[in-house]
Amino acid sequence: MKYLRKVTTLRFDETRCTGCGRCFEVCPRNVFGMRGRKAFIVDKDLCLECGACSLNCTPAALSVESGVGCASALITSMLRGGEPVCGCDSSTGGCC
Repeated sequence: MKYLRKVTTLRFDETRCTGCGRCFEVCPRNVFGMRGRKAFIVDKDLCLECGACSLNCTPAALSVESGVGCASALITSMLRGGEPVCGCDSSTGGCC
């Protein structure tokens, strides 16, 4: 399931990646793949912004602002019901 395109806060610095594969192992949405001894992003739009990848990335090649943004708003709305609200559009109170 994809949420909203091009809104995730996930950032990946390939030059810092050591190829440990932890991001690939811990990501619940299969955002990452491994090519040889380096990780790569398969599909950034699958990211839930849970933060598992960045918390497990020792060389700090990954960063994500977990619990923020549109992905978090959509998850919260699915769990609690109602329309997603992330603050992206303050005039309507809605999500991107």
